[in-house]
Amino acid sequence: MKPVEAAVELARRDPVMAALHDRHGPPVLQRKRSPLGAAAGHFEALAESILYQQLAGAAAAAIHRRFVAVLGGQVTPESVLATSEPDLRGAGLSGSKEGAIRGLAAAVAEGTLPLERIARLPDDEIVALLSAQRGIGPWTAEMFLIFRLHRLDVWPVTDYGVRKGYARAYRLRDLPAPRVLRDMGEPFRPYRSIAAWYLWRAAEEPE
Repeated sequence: MKPVEAAVELARRDPVMAALHDRHGPPVLQRKRSPLGAAAGHFEALAESILYQQLAGAAAAAIHRRFVAVLGGQVTPESVLATSEPDLRGAGLSGSKEGAIRGLAAAVAEGTLPLERIARLPDDEIVALLSAQRGIGPWTAEMFLIFRLHRLDVWPVTDYGVRKGYARAYRLRDLPAPRVLRDMGEPFRPYRSIAAWYLWRAAEEPE
């Protein structure tokens, strides 16, 4: 089922989701295509996620532009491994981010992280594979599943925006704890990614 169809189904089931659907329209799960192929696009998306962690949007965007430039415009494992640490650090990467992205590139080049076939794996295996990499945790893996692979049934219970959006949309006094939110997501199966997208929109709405 496509995300647009899944959103219609959630709206049919749940009046809160129906109201969010009316206000925000169909979900948008963008996927930037790489001219070098899907695996290269996956690597670029993961490297960008690592780079953006714990940085303000404008600062992260500036560093990302310099990072892409120092790699000659092609963010691939090969280009990362061929670029010296001083050059990557000169683009603004911290030592930990440089090490994490270089480690990711090495894992892909060595075949321990098979990005060329990762889209064929089930969600839990993908989360386990990605979380084993330095600089990538379960949350980053879940965002990869939703926005890169367009998996429809991912429920990121630790995400602050999803917790905030659920509390606001369903008029809860407090943000639900992750363990509580896990059960709250059951009615949205098998389209929990779409429910999460609408809860992010709810969290952004003016109070």
